[in-house]
Amino acid sequence: MVSAATPDISFLIPAYNAEDTLAECLISLQRQTRTNWQAVVVDDGSSDRTWEVLQGIAATDARILPVRQPNAGAAAARNHAARLAAAPLLCMLDADDWLDSTFMENMQPVAEDGSRPVIAFCAYRRVAPDGRMMRVEQPPVLAGDAAKREFSSFCALAIHTVVFPKSLFEGIGGMDETLQTCEDWDLWLRMAFAGAEFRRVDACLAFYRMKTGSLSGDPFKMVRDAIRVTTKGEALRMQEGLLAEGPEAGWITPAVSQLRMLCWVVAAKLDPAMDIAALAAFLPEMPDAAGYESFFAGVILHGLETGLLPERADDLIDALAKWQPIFLLLIQLIQRHSLPGTGRKIIEAAAWQISSGNLLRSFTLGNVRVVSVELGALSRIPNAERADTLVMHAFSGEQHVGSFVGPLWGDLSIRAQIRLIMKEMQAVEHLQTPTTLAYARSWTTEAVRGYRAIGGLIIRNGRRRGRLKRLLARIAGNALLATAPGDEQDNDARLSEVLRDLRRGLSPRLAKASNTGPKEGTQTAAPQSEEDYWEHIFERPDPWNYVSVYEQVKYEQTLSLIPKGIGKALELACAEGIFTDKLAQRVAHLTATDISQRAIDRAIDRCHDHRNVELYVLDFVKNDLPGEQDLIVCSEVLYYMKDEETLANVCRKMAAALKPNGYLITAHAHIRRDEADRTGFDWGNPFGVGTIKKVFAEQIGLALEESIETDLYAIHRFRRGPATAAPVLRTETHGSPLDADVAKHVIWGPAGVEREVAWETEVTSSVPVLMYHRIADKGPAALQRFRTPPAVFRKQMQFLRRQGYYTVTSETLATLLRSGKPIQGRPVMLTFDDAYLDFRTHAFPILAENDFRAEVFVVTDKVGGRSDWDCAYGEPAPLMSWSDIEALHEQGVSFSSHLASHAPATAMDNKDLLAEAMVSRNALQCRLGASADAIALPYGATDFRVPGILAQAGYAIAFTTRPATAAFSDNLYALPRLEVRGDRPLEDFPDLIGLPGAFIG
Repeated sequence: MVSAATPDISFLIPAYNAEDTLAECLISLQRQTRTNWQAVVVDDGSSDRTWEVLQGIAATDARILPVRQPNAGAAAARNHAARLAAAPLLCMLDADDWLDSTFMENMQPVAEDGSRPVIAFCAYRRVAPDGRMMRVEQPPVLAGDAAKREFSSFCALAIHTVVFPKSLFEGIGGMDETLQTCEDWDLWLRMAFAGAEFRRVDACLAFYRMKTGSLSGDPFKMVRDAIRVTTKGEALRMQEGLLAEGPEAGWITPAVSQLRMLCWVVAAKLDPAMDIAALAAFLPEMPDAAGYESFFAGVILHGLETGLLPERADDLIDALAKWQPIFLLLIQLIQRHSLPGTGRKIIEAAAWQISSGNLLRSFTLGNVRVVSVELGALSRIPNAERADTLVMHAFSGEQHVGSFVGPLWGDLSIRAQIRLIMKEMQAVEHLQTPTTLAYARSWTTEAVRGYRAIGGLIIRNGRRRGRLKRLLARIAGNALLATAPGDEQDNDARLSEVLRDLRRGLSPRLAKASNTGPKEGTQTAAPQSEEDYWEHIFERPDPWNYVSVYEQVKYEQTLSLIPKGIGKALELACAEGIFTDKLAQRVAHLTATDISQRAIDRAIDRCHDHRNVELYVLDFVKNDLPGEQDLIVCSEVLYYMKDEETLANVCRKMAAALKPNGYLITAHAHIRRDEADRTGFDWGNPFGVGTIKKVFAEQIGLALEESIETDLYAIHRFRRGPATAAPVLRTETHGSPLDADVAKHVIWGPAGVEREVAWETEVTSSVPVLMYHRIADKGPAALQRFRTPPAVFRKQMQFLRRQGYYTVTSETLATLLRSGKPIQGRPVMLTFDDAYLDFRTHAFPILAENDFRAEVFVVTDKVGGRSDWDCAYGEPAPLMSWSDIEALHEQGVSFSSHLASHAPATAMDNKDLLAEAMVSRNALQCRLGASADAIALPYGATDFRVPGILAQAGYAIAFTTRPATAAFSDNLYALPRLEVRGDRPLEDFPDLIGLPGAFIG
């Protein structure tokens, strides 16, 4: 008799009516390469010869401990076995399954390794009743919190693939005997939250026998118990405070997990008599499955494979008539509770997964027609009833030359197939040309049309041979297309008919001029001298908006530094005399000068009532200054000195023009290039107030007496003479609100990256497209996710500005992505869905003050109304009117389509979607007099048909809500965007943009 005094692993084996399989199960243990094991086999009230078989085997192997109990269920039997187990490690093995001979050899070292409880698990294979081995089922990686996340949603491990410590099993109370199913899932969940470490062994070491009728268990019990386990998982997650949302979390809600079990059970059971509605009534909540379409398609197909046990993945096609009706019932159930079009996307995902198993198979699943064509034997393919989506795989012999996914309008004539192969798959070179007179005539016609191009390529060098070859192939393809048979019911003819009907109903585009940019050829010649430059600046009055609050506050602060009793004063760079007018009232005599005659002429007009003012043209850099001054004022001009040496010379000249104890007052802005670690302007001047103050302070005979410091500028008063006391510093605020022309040059906060530097030193292959909705403080609580407070939005825009980002429009983005060339600098696209009124009132001013452009996607039928698609959550928000949109368009905002009704594109049939896309685009073009070639799909809803339909409607680029940066590899009609959520903390924004840890607020 074989025996093991101290086993390493105890196998817990419940046996109920297992007389046919128990021996094979135990033989797999006896064949282990490690012999130190124990098998505790519990006969759970069997009515067949299980007990006799067990006793007979145990009589020759002392490692097998036979136990008998009245029928109490598998969980109770395993708990009983665990109490009798002598090993420190346990493994639960069903009586009809078996293990690879190296199971212990591979699993035991992993399970024994660790200071905390370690759970080792491996892959397994199902075995069909006829002995066929199914594909290996690989479990997921369960490191860290992944185990808690996965087991909160579904049972990620097969029961006999796991080895775990007995102490852990006992510590959490063993298996829950009140569960009739899912008891192993519940056990793994509790082990995960008890702190166990799950380690995967990358080998298939276990086998699961699929007996005839093994899926005859009660689906209602499985769904009921799944609800209990997932509810427990949610409670444990909340107890630990684990985040359930966010890209880093990946948790699936209990409702989705419960629907997952329902779908899997129905698909695996495949019982036409099953009452799916009654089963669904068990669920506490039916979730919206939008966003989980591929997930549910995979779950359903896995259930079908489990129940049907196909030998190959594409064998499901042969059984389509058996399972499609139940599949479509599941789709209807899901669709009733989900965003319109969700069911369609699940069907598409399932069809694609099935087709990928064998591209040579043709079939129809719901509305999706999958066809495989051989280019050497094309024949007419009639459309299946209800099919409006085409997946077409083309082969030339055994070579797959391309696939097309898009809308289906009619039958696939030979002509329609050739057009798809030529235009969509770009595989014209694989088409075979017939040797017919009609084809020869057509080829000649096409060649004559392209004779200039052919001749030009022939007479050039050999590097043009590739282009010549492609041109000849295109001529051959066009000739073949012209001679191929088609008919009025084929795909192309039906589409042409639909387009013709829709275009009749569109308004002609208005020829309205757009004033959003400079006209070509209107640039003036560059100034040739300093004087010419400043004359050019003053061609228009008030070039710097002197009357703004910002400038007026600065003037008052400057005046506050002027001592009383000033007799003779000199103002340098007086411009148009705005400050001159104020200064004249504070001094006995004022000489005001400027380099521009235009500026002086306007200053004379402004100050004509002041008898104590003298005005004339003076270049203070080149010319001498009038001396014996009690006060010199020189503001907002010294950063135009070409270098510090010139600045120092001017400084000495000013000091020399002062009387002893005379005063010099300067006011200049902080410039980022000069002071990189603080707020300042991004002007291209070589220095700002930081350097100006330093140079003046270095002059012998000048002493700093008093300063006014603000975020944006500083004002200093110097006195000619020795320092008598420490300088006085006053910290004050600048005038606000800032004019947009001023604000757009301000970079707020600490050091960042200059746009120019990023442009010269950085390249990228992707562009973040940020998606906003409302910019507002108030609104329905349920819609907080879609509402960014203006104060937060301002900090986000200041962050982007500080980090050197520049904005691109959809037109520019499309050009960049099509080129495939590295993109310079740090581009970003700012998009706003729905055209809410608060874009005009809140978002646009903040964008303008940060020198950013935006693209707004308009629901054209709702313009001037309210967001009625939000009415279920509270008072709908007002939308912009056409006059709002037109005014903002004139100021540089781009407007594009968000369809006409805000309905999901996936919820419309082909013709309705094409009509709405065309109507929306036409409305924008007529109103704005500019092309509207971009669209953002409401809810991000897209499917196999949508890109092709949008292209037919005239769009060049389309956006979804898939979270990623837009890259070269993306389909231009399904570009991703990064949602900026209003319910996320401000600190998450740098992570979203790809700059984790960067300062933002």
